[in-house]
Amino acid sequence: MGDVVADGEKAKETAELPLEIIIHILSFLHPSDRKEASMVCHSWYNASLDLSFQKNVTFCFPASPSSLQMVSGLNRRSRCSLVISQLDGFSMSRSLLLEVGLCLGSKLDGLALPGSSITEASLLALLPCLTSLRKLDLRGLDSLFMSGAFLSREEHRQQVRTALVHLEELDLSDLRYLSDLTFSRLTSCTPRLRRLSLAGNHIAFEFDPYQGCPVGMVEHSSALLSLRNLRRLLTEQKTTLRALDLSRTSITPESLRTIAQVQGLVLEELRLHGCKELTDYSIEVLIKHQPSLQRLDISSCTELTSRTVEAVARGLKSLTHISLSNNWRITEKGLADLTSLSSLRRLDLSNCLHVSGAEMVKGLKESAESRARLETLSLKSCTYIGDLVVSSLGQLLGSTLQELDLTSCVNVTDLSVLAISTYLLKLVILRLGWCKEIKDKGLLGTVEKCVLNKKLEEKGPTFTRTFGNMGFFKPPNMEDQPKPVTQLELQQLKRSAGASLLALSRLQELDLTACSKLTDNSITQVVNHQDLHRLSLACLPCITDDSLVSVAWRCKSLTSLSLSHCPGISDRGVSQAAPYLRRLQHLNLSCCNNITDRSLLALAKHCKRLRTLDISRCKKTSVTTIDLLQSQLPFLENIQCKFIGGADPTLIM
Repeated sequence: MGDVVADGEKAKETAELPLEIIIHILSFLHPSDRKEASMVCHSWYNASLDLSFQKNVTFCFPASPSSLQMVSGLNRRSRCSLVISQLDGFSMSRSLLLEVGLCLGSKLDGLALPGSSITEASLLALLPCLTSLRKLDLRGLDSLFMSGAFLSREEHRQQVRTALVHLEELDLSDLRYLSDLTFSRLTSCTPRLRRLSLAGNHIAFEFDPYQGCPVGMVEHSSALLSLRNLRRLLTEQKTTLRALDLSRTSITPESLRTIAQVQGLVLEELRLHGCKELTDYSIEVLIKHQPSLQRLDISSCTELTSRTVEAVARGLKSLTHISLSNNWRITEKGLADLTSLSSLRRLDLSNCLHVSGAEMVKGLKESAESRARLETLSLKSCTYIGDLVVSSLGQLLGSTLQELDLTSCVNVTDLSVLAISTYLLKLVILRLGWCKEIKDKGLLGTVEKCVLNKKLEEKGPTFTRTFGNMGFFKPPNMEDQPKPVTQLELQQLKRSAGASLLALSRLQELDLTACSKLTDNSITQVVNHQDLHRLSLACLPCITDDSLVSVAWRCKSLTSLSLSHCPGISDRGVSQAAPYLRRLQHLNLSCCNNITDRSLLALAKHCKRLRTLDISRCKKTSVTTIDLLQSQLPFLENIQCKFIGGADPTLIM
């Protein structure tokens, strides 16, 4: 009994843990959990500031009076990045930018100013202070470039050039008034760029509409950005530039050839999303001159066909990421060779309507030694994807796949969910939205008997309404394709025990939108993932408050939750769940008719970190309570409240 402290005897104080031990403990936590742990006491907070935790840390907040104090508090950090929204030309925004320069000038890695309208003077006062900046995002800041006078004075250029000498990434996307003059001035201050984005800009590639002549005849245009000026930059910075984004521009095949042939330019990443004039031949020329490409985005380039896929598989042996989404002309042809690339880690085939997955399985199966180790696979809206393919992919990619998107794959059933839960145990992100054949038994892993996919057995043509295919289209004959997982194996799989969604213990994002046959029976049992951050249960008519309360209690790390169009969700569920959702930042309750002001008051009391809230068509809520909510939630940036009780139908706060 010598260890028992007698009544009235003062217990000895426990010695504090060494800082190194606390740092080691925190190293095992997810960043969001580490943030919570840092609030325990001063020693844990100091441990969270260790240099090993400060890499790629970004703070996002709107411009407001409270932001000044927040910026001052960041002064203790060694490195960080900022995303500051809603800046304007008024005194509060100017003071905030000055505070950023004063407190964080030499510590700032990255700066982005989305949704802002700042003056040239404000930015020119800030930039010379940012001596360690590596990333600068000026996307959509038309106010800076409208006058054409930005950086027109040599003294300003010299100050900015001295500060931005280490800048590696520059985003100049969606700038309506970017011209040769302003582009040249700014890029002359950034001599070591590795990444440049000009997405969505009006670039004159071949013809100058203002001068009525071919591009290049007018040097340093003050009205537009030209191919000539872009080529000049690529030539000057060819030794460092490795990534270029020209998405949503009117780049032509000949212009792409001009860029690809810049002497000494070795691109590793190129984004051409939505460049609708590009052809198969232009991509072949690109690959010929830039064989070192590792990341290629040619999504929504609607003229491309499977010929491009074959060229990519043949010519880009170091490819790690490729996006082919929204290219409806692409078929199965070439996908076997593509999935045979051992370097491939990310493949996006979303909305490639003629892809059934059979050739992918073939490529993965036949090249077992050198096949792609896919970590991310998106098959969104590939409506020919069925249970046999999903099960085969599960077996072939089980050791590597971390993200799987099967949204709107209407032939996916409980068999696929069972295969995913059995084989894909490393999944971090799983999207099954609009897979309406998924039921409770699939999530619970209690499928009783084999239900074959009837559409896989159909021999004749079926009617489809896919774009460009109005009429009859015969799907691929699955019997003629390789099937590593047979129907017998599927039956055996379903009789195995323990393959519920709970097996996916690493899940951080789960999308079950519009899986309308799901009920409380499965949601309350299997949505139990401690690291789950984003969850969508939207459009589930059969779930009730029981599901919401269960999710809140079991998944306390949630930052984003969608419950729109769930008629069974009421004030009772929100009030009981809110105390457990203290990390919640994004909440969608639109069209939940049983939500009233009581729910909003519960959110105001417990969910202090809310940034966005959608209560559109919640007709039992009031504008008065919304005003109260805004006054009590310091980080709230946006409230969608169309068609609420007594509100203007067009109101968006």
